[in-house]
Amino acid sequence: MDAAVKKLAAIAIAIVVSAMAPPMPAFALNVDLSNPAFAATGRMQTSTPIGHAEFCHFHRTECGPNTALVSAVELTPDNWQQLIAINNRFNTGITPVTDAQLYNVAEFWTYPDRFGDCEDFALAKRRALIEIGWPQSTLLITVVRQKNGEGHAVLMVRSDRGDLILDNQDALIRLWTDTPYQYLKRQSQADAGKWVDIVDDDNRLALLER
Repeated sequence: MDAAVKKLAAIAIAIVVSAMAPPMPAFALNVDLSNPAFAATGRMQTSTPIGHAEFCHFHRTECGPNTALVSAVELTPDNWQQLIAINNRFNTGITPVTDAQLYNVAEFWTYPDRFGDCEDFALAKRRALIEIGWPQSTLLITVVRQKNGEGHAVLMVRSDRGDLILDNQDALIRLWTDTPYQYLKRQSQADAGKWVDIVDDDNRLALLER
């Protein structure tokens, strides 16, 4: 296992979630995104999930180009605590309910109010991190396929240690390579309203061979 991955895992075990007044994250502009700790994307834009397209219709200001493009955020003890606190807040404060149960429709992305599905968790975490100063271009809603074949959504956070996953089905924050999903696509870093394919298998293989 890569030394950076081991160090990240050790930090995750050692840190206890606590309330705080978080400082602004540190920006890391020069990051080697070819490292397998980062999910590689295809060159072409892909289709936008219908739920996100409808969400953007009602939240246009949240779905445009990112004028302040930041490739990744430097992971510090302070902003690592921010990620843990926000992930924990929504994972424990929102009850998972499907859109069919809640709205009588197959797909409806929105900010949750006590109840929501996986996309709603991801949207809420993204908004909360933006509100405390995280760059929008480092907070990417991501669509994955679970082992049972069902779709799922998580929030991918681009840090200088790699792509971290905030998941409503997991209390721990993990590198994307340490999750049990097949990664399909995510928001573009350049434009929150556009999506790009994720090249999954090659990156996982590269990491395992190191």
